[in-house]
Amino acid sequence: MSGVIVTNPPKADAGDVQALAGYGVATVSEAMGRTGLLGPEIRPIQQGVRAAGTAVTVLSWPGDNLMIHAAVEQCGEGDLLVVTTTSPSTDGMFGELFATALHKRGVKGLITNAGIRDTQELREMGFAAWARAVSAQGTVKATGGSVNVPVAIDGQVIRPGDVILADDDGVVVVPRERARETVERSEAREAKEARTRAAFLEGQLGLDRYNLREKLKELGVEYRTYDEYEGGRP
Repeated sequence: MSGVIVTNPPKADAGDVQALAGYGVATVSEAMGRTGLLGPEIRPIQQGVRAAGTAVTVLSWPGDNLMIHAAVEQCGEGDLLVVTTTSPSTDGMFGELFATALHKRGVKGLITNAGIRDTQELREMGFAAWARAVSAQGTVKATGGSVNVPVAIDGQVIRPGDVILADDDGVVVVPRERARETVERSEAREAKEARTRAAFLEGQLGLDRYNLREKLKELGVEYRTYDEYEGGRP
């Protein structure tokens, strides 16, 4: 396939990216109206790590990592590499040597819906990665593709320069135009959750805080004692 390498795409504001890095993936997705999440099959190879950066996107042929080599040149401080393939692939397209080159350029980590390898080495060097598969299967460098074009993973469109946030819960994409708005909404949501957490610590129930008793009644859910329940069974 032919392709294109797009240089210097617009990016989300670095201050907004840094602010979003302070929130979890779940909070940010909820702040955007429960949108932006990549599928649950894309999992971290490490635990307790959160990465946020601007996307450099790669569209590759399955089992071929040529365009990742091309993408390294387009990556810089604060970026996060996002790699997808034209059809499903679990081959180990990315490993420790790529991570070494990207780490040198200040890249925050990798998101891919294909496979990676050298996971122990990646963890030891502190290079964060989220992938659909881990596989030792190698790849070739034979087919053209594209860098910094819109790509789709699990139904979510990711454009170069969009914000990617990833943690133990998964990965979320924030369109670059919505970065500031999402920061503000995430801040408001965390403040609300802090108030709820304090109420729960004082013993309040979610049933009362969220007015759910009335909802249960509307749905026909009844309270019965154990004897009433056992006595009413056929």
